[in-house]
Amino acid sequence: MPPNTFLLAADNSPLLLPLLRQNPSLAAAQDEHGYSLIHAAASYNHLHLLRTLVLEFYVDVNIKDEDDETALFVVETVEAAMVLVEELGIDAHHKGADGLTAREKIETEGDFCTVAAYLAGLETNRPGKYVGAIANDVMTEAIQRTPQGMEIIFDTIDAAEQIPSDVDPRFRRRIEDLAQRNDFHAPSGQADLRK
Repeated sequence: MPPNTFLLAADNSPLLLPLLRQNPSLAAAQDEHGYSLIHAAASYNHLHLLRTLVLEFYVDVNIKDEDDETALFVVETVEAAMVLVEELGIDAHHKGADGLTAREKIETEGDFCTVAAYLAGLETNRPGKYVGAIANDVMTEAIQRTPQGMEIIFDTIDAAEQIPSDVDPRFRRRIEDLAQRNDFHAPSGQADLRK
């Protein structure tokens, strides 16, 4: 009976790579549930094996199991998630059969919070609805906490625009004078600051 490649991958056995080099088609094999060597290597944090499967054996990093989940859904360490996303190019925004992304599923299960946080950070850097939703939440929260009589204005600037670094000396002197007062943090000091 031939050795079980999935067990060899889980154990990070030194027998696996020579076996795959003898029979490269085994590298992309999946069990009856769609579980692959990519899933095993990612889950058990065998990063060298993970890289080898994708870069040497050309196994699709986005290979999916029976639940339409990629290996990103089974990672347990930030390092494995980073290798999948940053080095191997896995689709971090793919949704499984249940309609959840890897981040959403990991958050729901509550086991690997640092992995979920890393994946959430990717979403904030993705243009589109994720950034808009997060910005909307932040602005709504900030507006709700605004003290009476204060106004908050949100705006964007072009990175190419030059931001003036000069501060009006009269304005600076007024703030410094007010900050020296004993009642600066009291309502009367804050009222004078707003004038």
